[in-house]
Amino acid sequence: MSEGHDAHEVHDVQALSDVDIHVYEAVAAQAVESGSAGLEGLVRASGLAEDELRGSLATLIGHGYVVPKGDGYGLGPHTFEVEY
Repeated sequence: MSEGHDAHEVHDVQALSDVDIHVYEAVAAQAVESGSAGLEGLVRASGLAEDELRGSLATLIGHGYVVPKGDGYGLGPHTFEVEY
């Protein structure tokens, strides 16, 4: 954990772009179904190019919304709801 961040810190979801939220929703939908979301499935679900998807995942991981999980990605702790 980096200095100055509390494990229970409230993240500002408004700091995310529309693309980041779209990718988060794709991760959430797949993680609910299978426990994690693989890169290929996220490319298909999001309709994004792999480079753009990876950039968005890096942003989401940096904010703690998404975490690496095995060969894919899972949800980190979050303070907002997603409808899907």
